[in-house]
This record gives sequence, structure tokens and C-alpha cells, in this order.
Amino acid sequence: EILLWRSIVGFLLVLLVASATGQRGAIRRDRLPQHILRNIVHFTAQNLWFWSLTAIPLAQAFALEFTSPIWVILLSPVLLGEKLTARRIGYALLGFVGTMIVAHPDFGRVSPGVLAAAASAICFAVSILLTKRLTRGESIVSILFWLTVIQGILGLIAAGWDGQIVLPTAATLPWLALIGAAGIFAHLCLTKALTLAPASVVVPVDFARLPLIAVLAAILYNESIDPAVILGGGVIFAANWMNIRSGRQGA
Repeated sequence: EILLWRSIVGFLLVLLVASATGQRGAIRRDRLPQHILRNIVHFTAQNLWFWSLTAIPLAQAFALEFTSPIWVILLSPVLLGEKLTARRIGYALLGFVGTMIVAHPDFGRVSPGVLAAAASAICFAVSILLTKRLTRGESIVSILFWLTVIQGILGLIAAGWDGQIVLPTAATLPWLALIGAAGIFAHLCLTKALTLAPASVVVPVDFARLPLIAVLAAILYNESIDPAVILGGGVIFAANWMNIRSGRQGA
């Protein structure tokens, strides 16, 4: 249901902005099969991620999710033909080490929740690479439009599978609107970034989200900041900085 309402909010925002800026004509249907494939993969990743949150500790779920940049770097030569260098592999691994320092999860027991989170990370990586392929000739407005439409349909099917869909209330509607706006803005930023640089350069920046989450949790929810967050965040920052420099130099 959350994914459904998020897609509806995103659809309305995309339509509003496209109409206001005169870009509705940029929405095309000739690559619809690619949009459908990309969004099925992404919707699967989202559902696996949400389910894993109910089955394993948050630290494990986040740590496994943050293997996505590794998969992007490893799969980008196959799906995109991007050049894979030892430096980029090394920077991605360094970023992952920083993530492990922050999350310090316990993987002593492999459970269905762990497998779901791992599969989610792979699906997210494939979705990003398919998005990169779409940016070659497809406008950002068109990509975001079909994102919200297709995932809205998938969300409706999944949410209504049991014949019951809970409507937003006065209390939940503002939060759903915020989730939808933040979600579509995040996709806008990622899609734009993928038009400007290789996926193997763009995606490892996502590692920085983990220490940022810890800082915001401390500000908004008074959660204590583990010293590991500062150490791991420094490692993540260093890995991103070196990866971006490498991308500028074409290494």
C-alpha cells in the first residue's frame, strides 16, 4: 500500500511538472517493453527489501542493501559495456568496508530474510543498470512517467491482492505525500546523474547514505551515534572521493 500511494503521488508530480514545463511531448511509448522490465525488477527489489526489514535486524538489511554498488560495478561491463578497472573495484570494496564498519552486522546465520535482502540488492543494481540504458535516448520525464505508471499498476495489484486497500487518512496522507515526493526526487537525481557519468562512478556515492541516515536519526529521533559511524563514514567518504576522481581522469 505504501508503494502504491507513493507511485500515485509521484505520478501526479511528474504530470504536473511535465505539463508546466511543456515536456509532456517527451513521454514516448516506443521503448515501453524496456520500461516494463526495468520497473518489474525495481518493484521486486522494493518488496524484497520491505519484507527483509520484518525478518532480520536493520543493520543486516542495510549492510546487504549496500552491496548494490558492488553489483553495479561488476555487472556494468556486461549490461552497459562500461570499462571495469581494478581501481574502481578497489574503491567499491573500500566503500563496502566502510558500510560494514557502520552496520557491523552478524551474518552467523543465513535466513530467508538475509537471502531476500541480498536478492534485493542484486535487483536494485540491475534496475540501475537498466535505467542507465534507458537514458541513452530516452528523456528523464519519460523515464519517470513510466516509472510511476508501471509501479502504480504493480502496487495496485499487490496491495489489492487480498481485496482490501487501506485509504490514506488525515494523519497518514502528509507522510505518504512526503514519501512520494522524496522518492520521485531521488529517482530524478539518480537518473540525471546516470546521464552525466558512468554507473560505476555514480552508484558508489550511495554508500554515503548510511552515515547520513545515522546522523539524521540522531537529530530527529535522539538515537545515539556509534563511533563506528564516524569511522565508517570517513572510509566511505574517502572511497567516494577517490572513485569520483578516478572517473574524472577516465581511470
